[in-house]
Amino acid sequence: MKFKREKILEKSTKGNMENTVQLEVSLLLPEVEDEQDQCVERLLERVSRHRGIDRAHVDRKNDRAYFCLHYDPNLVTLRQVQRWAEQAGAEVAGRYRHETMTIRNMDCGDCAASIEHIFGRMEGVLSVSVNYAAEKMRIEYDTRRLRHKDIVKRLATLGYAVEEATRGGWLRQNRELALSLLSGAFLAGAFFGETWFGLARPYAAILYGLAYLAGGYDIARHSLKALLLLRFDIDVLMLVAAIGAAFVGEWPEGAFLLFLFSLGHALEHYATGKARRAIRALAEITPKTARVRRDGHEQEIPVEKLKRGDLVVVRNGERIPVDGVVKEGFSAVDQSPITGESIPVEKQAGDEVFAGSVNGDGALEIEVTRLAKDTTLARVIQMVEEAQTQKSPTQRFTEKFESWFVPSVLLAVLVAMILPPLVGWLSWKTAFLRAMAMLVAASPCALAVGTPAAVLSGIARAARNGVLIKGGLHLENLGALQAMAFDKTGTITRGEPAVTDLVPLNETDADALLRLAAAVESRSQHPLAQAIVREAEARRLQLPEADDMQALTGRGVQARVAGETVYIGNLRLFSELDGAVPDAIVARVQELEGAGKTTMIVRKGAQFVGIIGLADQPRKEARATLTRLKQIGIRELIMITGDNERVAAAIAEQVGLTDYRANLLPQDKVAAIKEIQEDGRHVAMVGDGVNDAPAMKHATVGIAMGAGGTDVALETADVALMADDLSRLPFAVALSRQARRIIWQNLVVSLGVIALLLPSALLGLAGMGVAVTFHEGSTLVVVANALRLLRFESRETSSSPDG
Repeated sequence: MKFKREKILEKSTKGNMENTVQLEVSLLLPEVEDEQDQCVERLLERVSRHRGIDRAHVDRKNDRAYFCLHYDPNLVTLRQVQRWAEQAGAEVAGRYRHETMTIRNMDCGDCAASIEHIFGRMEGVLSVSVNYAAEKMRIEYDTRRLRHKDIVKRLATLGYAVEEATRGGWLRQNRELALSLLSGAFLAGAFFGETWFGLARPYAAILYGLAYLAGGYDIARHSLKALLLLRFDIDVLMLVAAIGAAFVGEWPEGAFLLFLFSLGHALEHYATGKARRAIRALAEITPKTARVRRDGHEQEIPVEKLKRGDLVVVRNGERIPVDGVVKEGFSAVDQSPITGESIPVEKQAGDEVFAGSVNGDGALEIEVTRLAKDTTLARVIQMVEEAQTQKSPTQRFTEKFESWFVPSVLLAVLVAMILPPLVGWLSWKTAFLRAMAMLVAASPCALAVGTPAAVLSGIARAARNGVLIKGGLHLENLGALQAMAFDKTGTITRGEPAVTDLVPLNETDADALLRLAAAVESRSQHPLAQAIVREAEARRLQLPEADDMQALTGRGVQARVAGETVYIGNLRLFSELDGAVPDAIVARVQELEGAGKTTMIVRKGAQFVGIIGLADQPRKEARATLTRLKQIGIRELIMITGDNERVAAAIAEQVGLTDYRANLLPQDKVAAIKEIQEDGRHVAMVGDGVNDAPAMKHATVGIAMGAGGTDVALETADVALMADDLSRLPFAVALSRQARRIIWQNLVVSLGVIALLLPSALLGLAGMGVAVTFHEGSTLVVVANALRLLRFESRETSSSPDG
C-alpha cells in the first residue's frame, strides 16, 4: 500500500496532537474512477466508525485523489489506521462492483432505455447507464444481492447477449435484415398478386400474415417485454399501429409498416455498427504475440505473459507489441495509430515506444515497461469505451423528452380514435386509421438515435486522429468554446531552454564562443548547460578538454581549458571577481534580459569572450495553431503562467496570444479561469495535466498535452492530445463544432418530421403509408448524417505545423 505521512497538526480544541495520513483512492478502490463515486462515501463511513479517527475526507493533490484520515495518535497507531483503511477498501471493492459490458442485439434506442428501466428496478443494482449507439452498459451493483451471472442471465431473458458477437454465416449475422427482406417479399407477393394477377383473398391474407410475422417478430419480442414492465416505447407504438391496421382490414398498410420499420432498424444497425467498428479497430492493431529474448533464446509468447523488464525483439516492418524503452537499435517508428503524428519518429536507445505503433527499417530491442493491460493504447481503448457510456446534454434532453412524449402521444391517439366518431365527424374505421397513422408519425425513432450516433462517430473520429475526447459532454462543450487559456512551459513553449543569442566579444567568433562554453558546461547537468551543449552538437563543433570544473552556487561555474581559467556566469559573479563589468556588457545583458532571456557571460582568463542568451522557445507549431484557432472563432487566447512578466510578454508577442497573465500560482490560475467565465463564456484550459490540474478542473474543458507519454494527463483531462502537438487543437475544435451542428441538424429533422406528420395524419392528409415512409426515412437520414463525422476532415488535419 502506497501512503504518505503529512505534518503533525495542533488541535487547539483538545490540547493534544492530531496526525494525518493520506492513502490513494485508486489503490484502495481500483474500480472507482471518480471521487464522487458512492463507494468513496461508503469507505469513509466505514473508517470513521473506529475510535480514534477524528475526521475522514477526500483531498486532491497533484491531480490524484487521496483519502485523508485524521487520527489521534494517543488512541490509535498509524499502522492500525492503515489496516482499517485497507480492510474497508477490500470490503467495499469486494462487495460493490463496477462493470462495463458490451450488449448485443439492441434493436433501437428504446432498447437501451428499457434495459435501464428494468435494471434500475432490480434489487442490488445501484446505478446503470446504457448507450445504444455504443452497445455499452455501465452498471454498479451489490455483490451480496446480485451476481454477474444474474445480470447476464437477466439480459438473456430480455433477448440480449453480453460480450460475444453473433457468430455463424451471413444469415445468422444478418438475421434482422433477412427477416425484413422476407417480410417485403411476402408483402409484394400479396399486394401485386391480389392487384394484378387475381390472387384470391384468402391466399393474399396468408401472405400478408407471413409478412406480419417476418417483419414484426423482433418488434413484438421487444415490445411485449416492455409492456410486461408497463413501459411504452417506440416498438410498442409500431406494434399497436400494425395490429390496429389489421383489425380494421387494412392488411397492406400494417404489413408495409412492419416491413419498413424492420428494414429501417436493420439499416440503422449496419450504419451505427460502422461507427462501433471504427473504435473496435483500435484494439485490433496490437499484435497478440511478442518475440521475447529470455536466457539467450528468442521465443514467441502471448503479450499477456510479458513481464516488466523483458526484452522484446521487433524486426523491421513489424508492429510493436508493448510499451517500453529502446535498449538497442535505431529506427523510424510510425506512431500515428497512437498519437496521430503523420511523420515517423526516429527512435534510438533510451527512447520510449508505444504498443500498436509500426517499426520502420531498423530492428529494435525493447525493454517492457508496462504490462499489456496497462499500455497507452489499452488505456485509450478503455477510456474511449467509458466515454461512449457517458451521455451528452442533448442526449439527456432527448431521453427526458421521450419519457413524457410517448405517453402523451398514446393519450392523444386514444382521444383521436374515440372523440371524432362520438361527435359524428368521422366513421370509426377512418378515425381508427388516422389514429394509427398518428402513432407512426409521432414515434421518435430518429430523435432517439440521432444524438448518440453523432457522439459515437465524433469520439471515434477524434481517437483515430490522436485526440481522446472522454464523452459526449466534453465533445459538445469543446465545440462551444469562446476562449482558451494556455499554460506556458511545455504547452506554448517546448519546456526546455535553447540558445537564442551568441554575442562574441573581443574578436572572438560565435563558434569559438560556443565551443569554449560547451567544453565547460559539458560536465554539468544543469538545463542551461545542457542547452549550450545541444547547440554545439547541432553545429558539429569539436570541443576542447575541460577539467577542474567547480560550481559557483547562484553565480555560475569555472573550469580550466588549455591551461586557462574560464568563468561562465551572471553579472553578480563578475562583479564579485573584479568589482566592475564593462558598461557595454552590462547594457547588452540588460537588453537580452529585457526580452525575457537568461544570460550567461563567458570570460577566459582576463578577457571577456562573449554573452550567451537562452530562453524556453515557443513550439514551432504554436503561432500557426493560434492563428487557426482565431480563424475558427476562438476569440480569446490567453496564456496563464507562473513565469515573470518579461518572459510572459515576450512569448505572448512571439506566438500571437491575445492576452497573458504572469506570476501566477496554481490557485491564481484557477482565479483567472473563473474570471474569464464570469460573463458566461466557455473556456478551455490547456496544460500538462499535472501542475495545471486545478485550473483544468474548473475550466469548461480541460485539455492535456502529450498524453502519449504521461499517465496523469490521460487520467485527468476531459480531452487529451495523444501527441505532444498543439496543432491537433484546431482539428479537435472544428470536429466538435461539426458534431454540434450535426446533433442540432438531427434534432431539427427528427422533431420537424414529427411536427409535420402529426397534424397531417390527424387531418387525414397523410395515411399510414406516407407516415411510415417519412418516419423510417428520417431515422436513416439522421444516422447517415451522424456517420459523416467518421470522414470529417479539416484543413487543420493536413496542414503542416508551420502552416
